[in-house]
Amino acid sequence: MANTVIQTSNAPAAVGPYSQGIKAGNTIYVSGQLPMNPATGELYTGGDIKEETRLSLMNVKAILEEAGASLKDVVKCTVFIKDMNQFGLINEMYAEVFGDTKPARVCVEVARLPKDANVEIDAIAVV
Repeated sequence: MANTVIQTSNAPAAVGPYSQGIKAGNTIYVSGQLPMNPATGELYTGGDIKEETRLSLMNVKAILEEAGASLKDVVKCTVFIKDMNQFGLINEMYAEVFGDTKPARVCVEVARLPKDANVEIDAIAVV
């Protein structure tokens, strides 16, 4: 089984030596997505953690769509955040974006994220 690299201009380019996503068989692995503008590659710095969460999830969604999947296909996410005190706000936006889909999830507070982002989200989907 060959792996397929997932690449789309509708999500930010990778900021290191990795792929936006990989499809292996019927499983799609989406690399961690920061709240970045896909067109400019700039990190959102507006200070609204809900908007940062939404942008990160929209980037996950764009990569999934390039692979022929959707957020409804997500079975697991990992959410990395800099401040666990923002967990409730992040949860609100996460629930809004996923709707009735409730994938398994891990949420961990970390000391630092790439580009000093406040949130990063990765996903695994099965189609």
